[in-house]
Amino acid sequence: FLPQVDSANAGRVLASDAAVFLKKSGLTDLVLGKIWDLADTDGKGILNKQEFFVALRLVACAQNGLDVSLNSLNLPVPPPRFTDTSSPLLLSGTASSDLPWAVKLEDKVKYDSIFDSLNPVNGLLSGDKVKPVLLNSKLPVDILGRVWELSDIDRDGMLDRDEFAVAMFLVYCALEKEPVPMSLPAALVPPSKRKPLSVPGAMPLIPSSTKESHQSLPPVGILAAKTPLTQ
Repeated sequence: FLPQVDSANAGRVLASDAAVFLKKSGLTDLVLGKIWDLADTDGKGILNKQEFFVALRLVACAQNGLDVSLNSLNLPVPPPRFTDTSSPLLLSGTASSDLPWAVKLEDKVKYDSIFDSLNPVNGLLSGDKVKPVLLNSKLPVDILGRVWELSDIDRDGMLDRDEFAVAMFLVYCALEKEPVPMSLPAALVPPSKRKPLSVPGAMPLIPSSTKESHQSLPPVGILAAKTPLTQ
């Protein structure tokens, strides 16, 4: 990543260049500010190569749901993801509509049969119908809450067939010990929900405010901790 922000090859990165690049991570300004403060140890507004690598590592931690702190630096995390890299899960800088969906066809068939077995109404499943399926995975409630937030793409408190496939995909990833991302990677957005042109960095984030909670069921709402996890 360094050559992208250090075009002069000076071995250092200016705050202005780094800010533009780090925004492509899809993280909020608040989180990115914290990452910069931790990486820019001497407060000069410039990162050397080592400090830049610390910033990238902290971005990866944040994207995988870990604390943004120096204690997280030694934890194993996948490489950070940015919207215009060639990573298969992200945009390649052009329209995301060309990106193949991460949900494979044979898996979609399996997810569709589960969807149909839950008696959808008008092609939609309510949170109450999805909740037992999610809880059945025995994953932690906070992880399942994030799965719901990411899969309810239109924030209507219901999952359609494609959104349900996203939820199942994320659950199976989590069961394979893959971290559930903080924002939905472009390749996971169902083709039916993609805009013709996607602006890099405009990936849907989990709302940090509660303004939308009346439209979408908050995680605690659908996954009440009181619900017994064992059948």
